[in-house]
Amino acid sequence: MRISLESMTPDNWPAMRAIYLEGIATGNATFEQAAPPWDKWDTGHLRDARIVARSDAGDVLGWAALSAVSGRCVYAGVAEVSIYVAERARGSGVGRQLMARLIADSEAAGIWTLQAGIFPENIASIALHERGGFRIVGRRERIGQMNGRWRDVVLMERRSSVVG
Repeated sequence: MRISLESMTPDNWPAMRAIYLEGIATGNATFEQAAPPWDKWDTGHLRDARIVARSDAGDVLGWAALSAVSGRCVYAGVAEVSIYVAERARGSGVGRQLMARLIADSEAAGIWTLQAGIFPENIASIALHERGGFRIVGRRERIGQMNGRWRDVVLMERRSSVVG
């Protein structure tokens, strides 16, 4: 499958939202239970490194974006990673391509550390991040409840060799 990567626009939101909802439905992608409206999503994510992956037919197959981890200026170069791939495109390399572009774009924007919090059950996401140069730095046990069940989160990070 040939995939093209491009900068995200607000017009991509309906397809992105549908992919996000597929991730939510797995129960292993996020603590979120619903996709927010575009305005809320937009204000919660950095302007840099917003990417969509498209098929030859032009369908959005996945997306990647960053969010700030803190409002404190000393953490300006640290961002949280979000990568979501449409169910029909999982295992086809879309995630790897999004990750590679996200890393390159984040470094171009001066980001020196990328981090991710991943449910331990989401072994595909952990593997994707490891292939992208992330390492496991810890595990937050019983950090939050989801549907009445305590969940752990594996903490992963990638330090840039280009920035910082």
